[in-house]
Amino acid sequence: MPLKPKKIYKLFQIAPRDKVRLEDHDPGWMGAPELRALGKSRLKQRAQAVLAHNVEELAEAQELLYANDVYSVLLVFQAMDAAGKDGTIKHVMSGVNPQGCQVFSFKQPSAEELDHNFLWRYSRCLPERGRIGIFNRSYYEEVLVVRVHPAILARQKLPAGKRGKSFWKERYEDINNFEQHLARNGTLILKFFLNVSKGEQKQRFLERLENPEKHWKFSAADIRERGFWDDYMEAYDEMLEATSTEWAPWYVIPADHKFVTRAIVAFIVSDQIKALRLRHPKAAPEQLKALAAAKQELLGKR
Repeated sequence: MPLKPKKIYKLFQIAPRDKVRLEDHDPGWMGAPELRALGKSRLKQRAQAVLAHNVEELAEAQELLYANDVYSVLLVFQAMDAAGKDGTIKHVMSGVNPQGCQVFSFKQPSAEELDHNFLWRYSRCLPERGRIGIFNRSYYEEVLVVRVHPAILARQKLPAGKRGKSFWKERYEDINNFEQHLARNGTLILKFFLNVSKGEQKQRFLERLENPEKHWKFSAADIRERGFWDDYMEAYDEMLEATSTEWAPWYVIPADHKFVTRAIVAFIVSDQIKALRLRHPKAAPEQLKALAAAKQELLGKR
């Protein structure tokens, strides 16, 4: 399953100012016709080999990122329930040194968080230089869940005003400006929408209900949210269109086949960090002298 950067980005990256219709993106995509002809079993093996290769490359890239201590990386994952965010993060980051990686999931905001602007609680969790930060859901919930459920917005203690299209446009602007500020200061931002179909989501929910070992993954809220599917798709269309920028692009990743999702995400993350062209930092002359002196001291002792 050869993955070439230009082709991958053309297939999955949302170009700035592009019109977005998720119905035009195939959640069940499994590669070019010649690859699909291999059959699902062989294609899965190929995808797993791609994943393994890119996990190795990502581990090397992350070590350079950590040693260099100039850039940080922020990975944002958004999706409908059961799209595979947790599994993707687990498999893609499996080779990364835990010291250089931080994962955050955001629950219902606390009273303290509601006393601040909507970006505050997310900004507190941003990765420091040298680290990869992962947001399993993110500030984009503020223009997705909050938009679909206006009652949540009513709890945010905002000044009085209209909550129509201009309100959401301003939130998109706030997010774009926030991300541009991060990018200008050395944060590589990669945003992934895992695009699962409604039919595949149903099958995954049923699997959770039928398998006792997966009961813990299921919540009655999942079914309630499924009832708002069309509203979410509309919100995602508008959000992706408004917030995919040169400095923080969105990637719409097919998610009906987990092996495809993981291979593509691993490739993009690895390729984009490598594109930073990081090198191990060189020691200054004074440091080299100190290192040489330390070596001589060790050699002179038992």
